[in-house]
Amino acid sequence: MPKRSLPFSLAIALGAIAVAIPSSRAQQQTSQPAGTLTQATPSADDMQQDPLKRQLSDKERFNQQKQLKQELKGPYKKWLDEDVRWIITDQEAKAFKSLSNDEEREAFIEQFWQRRNPNPDSPENEFREEHYRRIAYANEHYAAGKPGWKTDRGHMYIAYGKPDSIESHPSGGTYDRPMDEGGGTTSTYPFETWHYRYIEGIGENIDIEFVDTCMCGDYHMTIDRSEKDALLHVPGAGQTLYEQMGMAKRADRFRGGLESLGNGPMSGMGQSKQFDRLEQFAKLQAPPVIKFKDLQLEQFLSSHKVLSGPYFPFDVRTDYVKVTDDTVLVPLTLQIKNRDITFVTKDGVSRGDVHIIGRVSTITDRIVQTFEDTVEVEEPSELLSKTLDNKRLYWKALPLRPGRYRVDIAIKDVNNPDHIGTWAQAVNVPKYDDDRLAASSLILANRMEKVPSKDIGEGNFIIGNTKLLPAVTANLATPVTFQRNQSLNMWMQVYNLGIDDKSKKNDATIEYQIIDLASNKAILDTHEDSNTIEANSDQVTLARTVPLASVQPGKYRVKITVNDSVSKQIIAQSAPFTVQ
Repeated sequence: MPKRSLPFSLAIALGAIAVAIPSSRAQQQTSQPAGTLTQATPSADDMQQDPLKRQLSDKERFNQQKQLKQELKGPYKKWLDEDVRWIITDQEAKAFKSLSNDEEREAFIEQFWQRRNPNPDSPENEFREEHYRRIAYANEHYAAGKPGWKTDRGHMYIAYGKPDSIESHPSGGTYDRPMDEGGGTTSTYPFETWHYRYIEGIGENIDIEFVDTCMCGDYHMTIDRSEKDALLHVPGAGQTLYEQMGMAKRADRFRGGLESLGNGPMSGMGQSKQFDRLEQFAKLQAPPVIKFKDLQLEQFLSSHKVLSGPYFPFDVRTDYVKVTDDTVLVPLTLQIKNRDITFVTKDGVSRGDVHIIGRVSTITDRIVQTFEDTVEVEEPSELLSKTLDNKRLYWKALPLRPGRYRVDIAIKDVNNPDHIGTWAQAVNVPKYDDDRLAASSLILANRMEKVPSKDIGEGNFIIGNTKLLPAVTANLATPVTFQRNQSLNMWMQVYNLGIDDKSKKNDATIEYQIIDLASNKAILDTHEDSNTIEANSDQVTLARTVPLASVQPGKYRVKITVNDSVSKQIIAQSAPFTVQ
């Protein structure tokens, strides 16, 4: 299929959700600083050059939607509703439906497959070929009064491929329940259990159960393991182990919940995982996770070419936190201002989308990690003008080995694909030697709070048991700004504290200072002992909050000094900040 260069359609294909909705353009923000994209009503020349960008009346929009429905009755409707039904995302489907002619649809389809191609340089698209092979296999093996691709087994096969193993009971019959299903013997409908060792985005050891309750060959996917029990509603038949022993009643099975399994030696374990199965079921129904390739951003990362549109400004902060002797967590925090995002207003809500793509490479240009995401920003339309100075944070924590790397990040304003920003910087990931007192980055945060034990170490902005929203500036030498009605939150970890041979405890003094840079005097000078934080560990986490209500506006520096009396070593970390 020949490649095309269509500004509108290609923007949609590359961004997956960059759809121009002309009626919303006029409602976008109109006040932006120099150097950023300014949204205004399109001129007459613009409308002549690209009729898709002009504002449509309600009647024109209705006729366009009516015409679109008629056009999608042909092969493009089949492609959307059948060929890619199980793998296309909602955003991509919405974008495809918004195209206005066949040429744009052809370009979209070409880019749809290209973004999933594991080898973009190859003339053959392995993903597309494998996808249509799976459809043919599903139609041949899973048809049941309807095409195989429409069945649940066909859906799973097309989306996730051949399972690693299948436990099949095509005739049902006698079934010895495992203990986590209640034990005992019963009779079942035909059923199958598919096992996948790993599915990206879902997890490891995934079991999917299909049951043919109609005895017609139409196996449907279920999360209720009792659904295959043909004797479930037959009194006195198919008893569980505890029911046979008189330790449970049949009525216990019908107390609500996802399943109607009887009590048994391991029933509590199964019940505790009901939400896990529900979450897994929802993930399996969604399109499979893919590595989206924004070809436009990839091009900028690879070539560092001159941007064709207004620059999209953003700030990046890098920090370093020890994980193991050979691994360091490198949190990247991106900060974007609302006023630099193009918003589209619909139904009283103004929404902006920012596509982020990043790459970490060694000094020899070997790529070690990549990441990609789309950040959504929503504001009530009547409050948009008041929130233009608000800032949005995006957080990505990268585990890296000590060494020198180059980090490249590009962002794109989805509602205006020519609005792109790039950032590149060398980062030197430190090595934390066992015999040397060391510390993580000193993070000044706008917000700092403890997290529940179940969330420790997981989720955005979470390091250990603390959630941190770092204050971000253009570079580490530029002071971050706090208001007097805020609090200064400071966070740092200390590593390799000495442990006294006799007491088996650490013994270090930690000094916190806030220095007024105008007078060079400390307005705060306080101490604490490391053994009051965590006495028996060679690592401690320092977290302090200082209200700024009594601090006069000005420039300051926070300094944390650790004096280890066991190892006879001293380290200090400092960071500037401004109070307004």
